[in-house]
Amino acid sequence: MSVSPAVSSASPAVSPSVPSPSSPSASAASASVPSPAVSSPAAGSSAAGSSAPTQSELLDFARRTAADAELVASLPLDPEGRTWVRLEGPGGSEAWLIGWPPGTGTGWHDHAESVGAFVTAAGELKEYSLAARLPTDGWQTLELTEGVDRERQLPSGTGRSFGRHHVHEVLNESTEEHAVSVHAYYPPLPRIRRYSRTGRVLRLEHVERPEDWQ
Repeated sequence: MSVSPAVSSASPAVSPSVPSPSSPSASAASASVPSPAVSSPAAGSSAAGSSAPTQSELLDFARRTAADAELVASLPLDPEGRTWVRLEGPGGSEAWLIGWPPGTGTGWHDHAESVGAFVTAAGELKEYSLAARLPTDGWQTLELTEGVDRERQLPSGTGRSFGRHHVHEVLNESTEEHAVSVHAYYPPLPRIRRYSRTGRVLRLEHVERPEDWQ
């Protein structure tokens, strides 16, 4: 099955501002240590019971949280695997502060029905993404058409938001420096689908659910 190029639901990169994960449960996180939930002092003003936060509001939250130098510095870093702390996101969203050792990444994945945003707080990340809408279910292998690949550099202070079923991978390509980022998703992630890719062939490998990230 081929996927024709389409307009991505993701918003353009926003600068100044930064999966997932992207999810904190990426395969690169072999040495990661989850921390207890903490309330971010940069949390948005949305209260429980208010309307769902928009992509713009999630990005604004991530931007303000990434600018909190004390919070960013409090994240334990590991030389081999990603580390993370769960934050209190605006309007009932799910949020994470994530540390990326040199050379680590998420692999290809999406966030199912959740919209999201992320901002790089320290170091630099790179995102590879697909500017196409993929079938949401009922497939195992897809052959991608030409022209669907996108990439963007996300240095410190830069971020982006994205819509539902956004397929991407995020990496710290530095060989020497850690990166730190803030991520927010709404609704809280119901599942993450993980893919492998060989050339233009994208293959669904497995599906993760919240109980896998506890």
